Amino acid sequence: MNTLTKEVFASKVWTDEDNLWVLLADGRQLSVPLSYFPRLLKASVDQRNDFIISGGGTGIHWDKLDEDISVSGLLLGIGDRTA
Repeated sequence: MNTLTKEVFASKVWTDEDNLWVLLADGRQLSVPLSYFPRLLKASVDQRNDFIISGGGTGIHWDKLDEDISVSGLLLGIGDRTA
């Protein structure tokens, strides 16, 4: 069952040593541990900062890290699903 009743959009994204931060267009702020995303956890600060907000705010994409994260997936607690 999907508990989202409307689509969510990122307006700003940043990281610190431990977390991925996402400011949503509706004003909410989300923090997710980098440990949910091993590629981001192992990346340098410069690599983490080299992203685009994609899909009009529905996703975050790191081309050089081959990482794509869905903003709605973050709200649902979904981390990296690669084996």
